[in-house]
Amino acid sequence: MKASFLDKLIGRIERVDPQSLQSVVLKLAREKGFLETLFNTIQEGIIVTDADGRITYLNAAAGQLLGIGPERAVGEPLSNYLRDIDWQKIWSADKDEWRKVFSQELEVFYPQRRFLSFYIVPVADEQNSVVTGMAIILRDVTESHHSAASAIESEKLSAITLLAAGVAHEIGNPLNSLNIHLQLMDRELKKLPAAEGERLREDLRVARDEITRLDQIINQFLKAIRPTQPELQPTSVNEVIADTLTLLEREISDRDILVEQELTRGLPRLSLDRAQLKQAFYNIIKNALQAMRSGGILRIRTEANPTHVIISFIDSGHGIAPEEIGRLFEPYFTTKENGTGLGLMIVQRIVREHGGTIEVESDKDRGTTFRVKLPVHEKRTRLLEASRHEVPAT
Repeated sequence: MKASFLDKLIGRIERVDPQSLQSVVLKLAREKGFLETLFNTIQEGIIVTDADGRITYLNAAAGQLLGIGPERAVGEPLSNYLRDIDWQKIWSADKDEWRKVFSQELEVFYPQRRFLSFYIVPVADEQNSVVTGMAIILRDVTESHHSAASAIESEKLSAITLLAAGVAHEIGNPLNSLNIHLQLMDRELKKLPAAEGERLREDLRVARDEITRLDQIINQFLKAIRPTQPELQPTSVNEVIADTLTLLEREISDRDILVEQELTRGLPRLSLDRAQLKQAFYNIIKNALQAMRSGGILRIRTEANPTHVIISFIDSGHGIAPEEIGRLFEPYFTTKENGTGLGLMIVQRIVREHGGTIEVESDKDRGTTFRVKLPVHEKRTRLLEASRHEVPAT
C-alpha cells in the first residue's frame, strides 16, 4: 500500500500544492522515525538487502549480534558477514520456497560466540512480483542451546549413574566375600613357618591392597551418585580452607610444595555445608598437588564482590590440554594413571548444590586455575537510588 501510495503521489506531484506536499513529507518522516525507533528497540536482529544482496538497512540488534556498525555495513554485501550461507542458491530459488528452505540456525564467533536462528523473507515488488531484495530476521538462541545441552548432559549422567549404581552394588558383594576369604587364608598362613609362607604372605598382601583400593573406588562413586542434602550453616570460607590444608599438611610437606594464601579478611559468612565444601576443596587441592613437581607453588586466594565469594586455586603444574578441559567434570574421565575420574564430578555437584559455579583456566606446561564462585545469599535485592528512577509527581 505504501508503494502504491508513493507511486500515485509521484505521478501527481506537479498537481500537488506545496502545503499538501509538505504535510505528506512530514508524515512520512514521522513514520520513518517511528519505525526506526521500533526496530532498534526489539531484540531480534533485522537486516534488509537490495536485489544485489547489499545491505540497505540493519537495526541495532543485528549490529550487536554480528559485531558490525550500520555506517560501515550499509552498502556492503551481506555475504561479507555471513560467509557460510549459499547466497547464490537463495537468489536462484523460487519466491514461494524462501521461507521453507532458508530457515535455519548458525553459530557466530564474533563479537562473541553465539547461536543464532535466522530466516529469510523475500522483498518483492507488488505489481510484477519480482524479488527486489530480502529481509533477514536474526534471533539469539544461545540460552536455549545451553539449556538443551545441559538437559542432555543431565539425562546422560542420570542414565550412567543408575547403571553404575547397580554395577557397584553387584561388585561390592563379591568383594566382601573375597575379603572374608583372604582373612581366612591369612589365619591359615600364620600356622606355617615364616620361611615357607613368605611368598604367599606377599601375594596375599597385594591382593588385599587391591581389594581395599577397589572398595575405596566404589565408596567414592556411591558418594557421587547418592548425594546427601547439604546441611547449611553460616560458615567462613577461609576457615574451611584452613581445615582442608591441615588435612593435607603431611602430603604438602612430603611433596615440598609451597602454599601461598591470599585470604581476604572480613568475607561474609555463607550458608554452606562445611563438610561437603571441605570435601570439594580437598579434591581440588589434591589434584593441584598431584599436578606439580617437587618445589611447586599453590596459591589460594579468596575475594568477594556484591554477589559472590570467589575462591581461586592456582597451581604451577603441568596444565591441562585444551581438548581435555571440556571433559574434566565428566564421570570416569581422568588424566591420571590410577585416577577414578570421580573427584571433580563430586566437586561440581557440591558447588552446584550450593548455588555456585566452578570455572577452569589452564595454560599447558604453566599451570591451572580452579575458580569456585559461591553466592552471597544474604544480598538478594538492592534498593536503587531514587534519582535514577524518578516518579513523576501527580
